[in-house]
Amino acid sequence: MLDNLLRGVRVLDLTQNVAGPFCTQILGDFGAEVIKVERPGGGDDTRLWTPPDICGHSSTFMALNRNKQSLCVDLSKPEGADIVGRLAAEADVLVHSMKPGSAENRGLGPDALCEANPRLIYCAISAFGEIGPLAQLPGYDPLMQAFTGIMSVTGNEGDDPVRVSVSLIDMGTGMWAALGILAAYISRLQTGRGLRVNASLLETGMSWMTIFIAGYLASGRSPRKLGSAMSMAAPYQLFRSSDGYVFIAAGNDRLFVKVCDALGCPALVADPRFAANSDRVVNRAALQTEIEARTMKTTSADIVAALRAVGAPCSELNTVEQAINHEQVAALGMVADLSMPGVPGLKTVPLPLRVNGERAGALQPPPLLGEHTDAILDRLGLDVQERRNLRQAGVVA
Repeated sequence: MLDNLLRGVRVLDLTQNVAGPFCTQILGDFGAEVIKVERPGGGDDTRLWTPPDICGHSSTFMALNRNKQSLCVDLSKPEGADIVGRLAAEADVLVHSMKPGSAENRGLGPDALCEANPRLIYCAISAFGEIGPLAQLPGYDPLMQAFTGIMSVTGNEGDDPVRVSVSLIDMGTGMWAALGILAAYISRLQTGRGLRVNASLLETGMSWMTIFIAGYLASGRSPRKLGSAMSMAAPYQLFRSSDGYVFIAAGNDRLFVKVCDALGCPALVADPRFAANSDRVVNRAALQTEIEARTMKTTSADIVAALRAVGAPCSELNTVEQAINHEQVAALGMVADLSMPGVPGLKTVPLPLRVNGERAGALQPPPLLGEHTDAILDRLGLDVQERRNLRQAGVVA
């Protein structure tokens, strides 16, 4: 069901690295035909991001490029840009992550392509946005974590700034771009005309900081680093156990009572330092000491069992290995098999949603570099000799 929602929609993908490929992989999981345009010689930069690798293939590339075809074209050559222009004339969606102005310099800007194909949904993903004094600068996820202040609130107070290890800005930008494309597609169904969609790493990073920005505007104080804790609620953080850590999330006074009952410290509820959430936030350090006096004598498993028995939100701290092998993750099917010749046992993390109870089922492996070049050029009407000439000229591969 899910992988039929965009059946018949053709997407031209001129992106690389993480944000753009994640966007187009989402569209491919919904059933769109995605043609990934890569430069001859190396292709998407992430093809070379190793280690780790899976049978010689970059695990990063493999994670972001399923359900796509690979077309190797040199866009710096007029003949290569012409091929992409011809494909864009037949496409429903074009997504690129070139610096602002680069697509226009190749004749692949929105004005030219949307004039030739008014139904085209044209999506540009950039680092700092399409306008402004920094628009021409390159950018990556951790750079934007620094720029937007995410690093300033990540980690423990007194320690050096650290990045969030998950590429949340890159992948978030891909999600926002996909959301914009889908909204534009709905509009096109009504009007018959495509729209232009713009997303950037900077705008995504600022949107992820919404709550912190609101807190600063309300108080005039820059947010502090709180480690695993949250500034608005307590207890709402990791606590040490006898063999690891447990996250306890008491988001209201009722849950705090349940936590105290489960941990065998009901007297904390009557302690004036912890009477209300606002008191607990002010006295967070003292509350942590009181709770850890109990949790450090007990295993994580026993703490989690006791808290869940009374309905208090909690979780053991899992490693990646423990998370992917957990029975709940297995029940949801969040680690799926992906068949690929020469890569036995390949697995992938599927789209994290279901439609009518079903996940995308027809997952295709990431393409080899230039695997579909001939088939796509043949569809454009180029015969064997024309394709041979283009290869000899280094236009395609």
